[in-house]
Amino acid sequence: MTGKGAPTPTRRAQEAARRRPLVPEDRKASKAAERQAIQDQRQKMRQALDTGDEKFLPLRDKGPQKRYARDYVDARFSLGEFLMFGALVFVLVSLVVPASSEYMVYVLGGFWVMFLAVFVDVFILSRKLRKRLADKFGEVERGTVWYGSMRSLQFRKLRLPKPQVGRGQYPS
Repeated sequence: MTGKGAPTPTRRAQEAARRRPLVPEDRKASKAAERQAIQDQRQKMRQALDTGDEKFLPLRDKGPQKRYARDYVDARFSLGEFLMFGALVFVLVSLVVPASSEYMVYVLGGFWVMFLAVFVDVFILSRKLRKRLADKFGEVERGTVWYGSMRSLQFRKLRLPKPQVGRGQYPS
């Protein structure tokens, strides 16, 4: 018993209370309990990725600046969302169109135009996001703009944590 009104325990008593065996008595039960604890933690993290609960999010997604960046990126339409679909179409078309064909120049040109448009879109996004973060939070945390830029390249339905805002609902 500790606290006010009780004598301070001796060092020997405190050390004895903290003493635990180095190896648990029942290793099998200990391993099962550890496995269950890890599974529960993963389940909480998975649920947090669906609901946006800040407490159980992975470290890379935590913090007010990351939340703001996620909400800002999720509120806007990005060309990068469709980059993978464009690349898939390019691969399929390049399988159909012979490499020696004059049409292959147009296919390659179209792919590079799409890639350049996505690059410009991400560049504009990063500039706007950096300015918005600086206005709201002062100093921008390292990696936050990159986090938002990479999120804009993912298809909206596949983003984790799941988008918490609709298109056009920019954060204040």
